[in-house]
Amino acid sequence: MSSVTIRPVSGLHGRVRVPGDKSISHRAVLLAALARGTSRVEGFLYGGDCEATVRAVQALGVQVERPRPDTLILTSRGAHAWQEPEDILHCANSGTTMRLLAGLLGAQPFTTVLTGSAQLRRRPMGRVTEPLRRMGVQVLGREDGRFAPLALRGGDLRGIRYTLPVASAQVKSALILAGLFARGETVIEEPGPARDHTERMLSALAAPITLQGRVIRVRPLEEPLPPLDLRVPGDFSSAAFLLVAGLLVPRSHLVVEGVGLNPTRTGLLDVLEAMGAAITRENVHTVGGEEVGDLSVRTSALRGVDVHGEMVVRMIDEFPIFAVAATQAQGTTVVRDAGELRVKETDRIAAVATELRKMGAHIEERPDGFIIEGPTRLRGAHVDSYGDHRLAMAWTVAGLIAQGETVVHRAECIADSFPGFLELLAQLRSDD
Repeated sequence: MSSVTIRPVSGLHGRVRVPGDKSISHRAVLLAALARGTSRVEGFLYGGDCEATVRAVQALGVQVERPRPDTLILTSRGAHAWQEPEDILHCANSGTTMRLLAGLLGAQPFTTVLTGSAQLRRRPMGRVTEPLRRMGVQVLGREDGRFAPLALRGGDLRGIRYTLPVASAQVKSALILAGLFARGETVIEEPGPARDHTERMLSALAAPITLQGRVIRVRPLEEPLPPLDLRVPGDFSSAAFLLVAGLLVPRSHLVVEGVGLNPTRTGLLDVLEAMGAAITRENVHTVGGEEVGDLSVRTSALRGVDVHGEMVVRMIDEFPIFAVAATQAQGTTVVRDAGELRVKETDRIAAVATELRKMGAHIEERPDGFIIEGPTRLRGAHVDSYGDHRLAMAWTVAGLIAQGETVVHRAECIADSFPGFLELLAQLRSDD
């Protein structure tokens, strides 16, 4: 276990780039594995979660070369040529890896076992396995397939019509990918907005998918997908930590370059702007169906807001760092309709409340969210990441504005999504 000590700084300045988008990196590897030919993916996030996806496709017979850490060259003969893995596929701490692979492996006429870290084995999988069973996938797992490890055997899938109980990009994507290999049409209805990277990337590859509002229709592939040639944009969820640091640390001005600005991902940006944040979007353009741009941020006075409903889905991964921002906002910040946070890498509602209280925050935990009263001058403390990368980075940013020293325990998990985060912060600090 590793711990890091954070001390307050008097300013952050510079232009930076964040690692490639984690969601898009996962999908790029999986779609390249479905393609026939050689794909090139640049800007790939080489964190722990995405590496699990790379190892999985290699176990299925896809050749992967790596001229640079963030560049992959993947050669595949298409999903019909995948081989049965010789061993269990370990998804590490990545729910995206496990859920999307479940959709793809459900179409394969062999047996695969998926497992992962203790954290991942506690995360709910029934929301994926239940509709996959309706499509014809045989599933065995703990508590009747509600938790990993999961054993899957597929083959002859049939299309279904399915309404998602809750908006979920991972569940939606698993069913879309399974639908590419099912007999007939698969129709997926969404109850609200969720990340749409899978749909955008498949549409760019001319896959048989159509979108009508919140209804997605998928028909079986007649030919393997064409190879990808993709530059992955910067991950907005990673940029979020730098944006909030730039807002809270006095006398700061940061520009985060080349960030993905897909509207299904930028709920935090909209909320911060509503709080009074001085953030501007610059150099906005489109790459591979995804909007990309630079984000300029300056130290700002914030005010409390109410976050609920569809906005929650659009910022579901950013609530730990949002909570840090809320401790410095004038007035009351209320988060509700966010019960999904309790089944992420850890129970993020409980963890946020517990650890921020150690730093002096006025926060009340609710079943589906929390209430924060601010502003509060945070004080340094010993805080725990619970092995959750987003919590570790959120406490690091809090430490930049807290009085005294903050010690973040189990900080090695930061590498799951943002390798080099601590070094980058050190480069940006200006204590003169």
